[in-house]
Amino acid sequence: MLFAQPAVTDSVVTTVLPLADTLLPRGDQPFVIGNIIIEGNKKTKSYIVLREVPFRSGDSIYLPDLVKAFEVARRQLYNTSLFTGVVVALKSFRGYAVDVLIQVKERWYIFPLPYLKPIDRNLTEWARRGYGLDRVNYGFKFNYNNFTGRNDKLKIWLITGYTQQIQFQYEQPYADRTLKHGYRIGFTYAFNKEINYGTANNQQAFTDSLGRGTRRISGNIDYTFRPGLRTFHAVRLSLTRQEVDSQVLVLNPKYFNTSRNVILYPELSYTLSYFNTDYNYFPLTGWMGEAGILKRGVSREMNMWQVSGKLTKGWEVLRKTYFGWQGYGVLRFPFDQPFINQRLFGYGDIYLRGLERYVIDGVAAFMAKNAIRRELVRFSVPTYLKSVAHERVPFRIYARVFGDMGYVYNKNITQNSLTNRFLYTTGAGFDVVSFYDFIFRFDYSFNQLGQKGIFLHVRNDF
Repeated sequence: MLFAQPAVTDSVVTTVLPLADTLLPRGDQPFVIGNIIIEGNKKTKSYIVLREVPFRSGDSIYLPDLVKAFEVARRQLYNTSLFTGVVVALKSFRGYAVDVLIQVKERWYIFPLPYLKPIDRNLTEWARRGYGLDRVNYGFKFNYNNFTGRNDKLKIWLITGYTQQIQFQYEQPYADRTLKHGYRIGFTYAFNKEINYGTANNQQAFTDSLGRGTRRISGNIDYTFRPGLRTFHAVRLSLTRQEVDSQVLVLNPKYFNTSRNVILYPELSYTLSYFNTDYNYFPLTGWMGEAGILKRGVSREMNMWQVSGKLTKGWEVLRKTYFGWQGYGVLRFPFDQPFINQRLFGYGDIYLRGLERYVIDGVAAFMAKNAIRRELVRFSVPTYLKSVAHERVPFRIYARVFGDMGYVYNKNITQNSLTNRFLYTTGAGFDVVSFYDFIFRFDYSFNQLGQKGIFLHVRNDF
């Protein structure tokens, strides 16, 4: 009997159907791909499924290479975030012609959800500020993924509370017949009474005694190009108007680097991305990278170039044991930038584990993260829903030890002790991974300041 080794991700299994040796043609002659049958795609267009497959009907391919191509197809389809399950298998032989079966289980694509989230950088920062409900955003988010069955996305957010925000975005990655060219358009309006006007003692400094508060209006249009399976290009053009209460410029004259409390600036960026991992949202094996260049503003009030890069690599060192490394670097010039262009460590997903309590501003930085993960258990919980794609919720739990290091350079703001200084942290924790790209992280970390603590992170946010 001939089998391909199964590959399992959550509830996804890829395997080659067993076939008797007597049914297999012998010799060194390659096989020819015959029919490719797709099942289970009730919403998703068949050509969107085929866009992720590295072979076509009529291709000639040797059997070992075909088995590898099945695994590539499974990874590509699963990483579209369109499906909870994918099976790619040989269906039948007709001499040297082979038919291929692709079975998918589609996700839920519509998420009209109430929204409730603290505005602080992480849960630890919200706890430090007393779990105040006045630091919570609430409202309504409407996300419609796979809007027309072409993996396009529609997003409408209506948020109030700490921040009043209206956001609209539509993304169509496959706008032409070649399925290589796409676009994205978006609009955002945000108003806030409280503002982070500066950084003091490595902490965000806020004020809420403002009359006009702060307003930000921006619009963008993007062009995307995907020539193959794993490489993505994106060009973005945006226009932003920011207004702050004049009192902010008294508290921090370098907030805008100008005496005006209203600035208007364009932004142009190019990003190159590459993905070749088992699971892009939680990569254990393979690698992915991103490089970009950005120009923000064209006047004395706003003038910044940024060059950045990020690389993630993972290996299986022992059975169910994985080593992961991630490197990040950024350079902004000229070095004399306003405060709003200096946010680096501690914002978004750019942070050192163990230093989540702090923010570090600057114009240049590098960061390296290392982790060893060991899978402890995987299991699934029944949902009792009448849905083939959602009859069970899968979970994987990993134990993890890690060590991070980094450095931030700041030419002007040197009173914060973590700038212009080599930084390092270490610790251990657990990762809980489920479907719909949900990842929960529990860390117990130590830093070079002699501090230690528990930190919680949730990757997914609808």
